[in-house]
Amino acid sequence: MDVWQLALSSFWPIVWGAISGTVPLALASFVLGLVIALGVALMRISRRRVVSGIARAYISVIRGTPLLVQLFVIFYGLPSIGIVVPPWPSAIVAFSLNVGGYAAEVIRAAILSVPKGQWEAAYTTGMSRTMTLRRIILPQAARVSVPPLSNTFISLVKDTSLASLILVTELFRVAQQIAAFSQEFLILYIEAALVYWIVCLALSAGQNRMERRLDRYVAA
Repeated sequence: MDVWQLALSSFWPIVWGAISGTVPLALASFVLGLVIALGVALMRISRRRVVSGIARAYISVIRGTPLLVQLFVIFYGLPSIGIVVPPWPSAIVAFSLNVGGYAAEVIRAAILSVPKGQWEAAYTTGMSRTMTLRRIILPQAARVSVPPLSNTFISLVKDTSLASLILVTELFRVAQQIAAFSQEFLILYIEAALVYWIVCLALSAGQNRMERRLDRYVAA
């Protein structure tokens, strides 16, 4: 088969790998990761040293070890102690924990960027610390954290290619399978890179639009 015909015939399977594998994997991992990150960020700013210390330790481990190693520990390491996790859940757990470690610091910084006067004003109206966080602080912190969290999500989309190493069928795994069959590795991997690029461009456009919408609510 001509190399260009191969490129054309393989384009849709690779795109479908992104639609059915890469994007759902990234979305599921990111949503779970944000939940973890919010909890860890709140622990990180806790006045209790033990709680704050646990959050610090978690962030240190996640940020200090490679994502690939974390993925392999969950998928290949846990079975040695009797815990077998299928490929998809393994990938989601690893990516979610990784996102949680990095995004926790983003959320913590966003919370701390809210002026202390906001806390004091809320306390004077009789709000508790929890209510102040939920109604006053977190909504403001959310707007500040959108750009860095969007970048985290875009990076996660690219990092999902590592899931191919534990047999998860996503964009890069599909490209690998076609390349192994056709022996045209260069064109298939370039094609996979192109699809990743297109997906990231679309996400970047969505990020810019979201930031413009949020800027409308910022006082000049």
